[in-house]
Amino acid sequence: MSADADARPLALDPVIHAQARLRLTTTLASLREGDRIAFPRVQEVLEMTAGNLATHLRRLEDAGYVEVTKTHRGRSPVTYLALTRRGRRAYEDYLEALRALLEPPAAAVTAVDGPPTEEDL
Repeated sequence: MSADADARPLALDPVIHAQARLRLTTTLASLREGDRIAFPRVQEVLEMTAGNLATHLRRLEDAGYVEVTKTHRGRSPVTYLALTRRGRRAYEDYLEALRALLEPPAAAVTAVDGPPTEEDL
């Protein structure tokens, strides 16, 4: 990273940042690229209602992060979910931004001799 990149704060993607969408994106990111998972399995893993899951999927799909494929297995309809390349990149960027927020800049870290005193607290 350049000095300019270090000085610029990284923003957390608001599409991914909502707790349910972060859990959903993390679940989909755990699949290998090109793999997909059935809607009911995701619903079971995340312990979400179908309606709640569908609402968050729609937001991720509208952003181009998730691909939803509706097909049939025999006569039964099946919905498969997969993270798109754009979604995987957005998730990786999100994790990078989160790490940057959680790690203090090196210049802000100073050594302290001994245990903290009451004045330090």
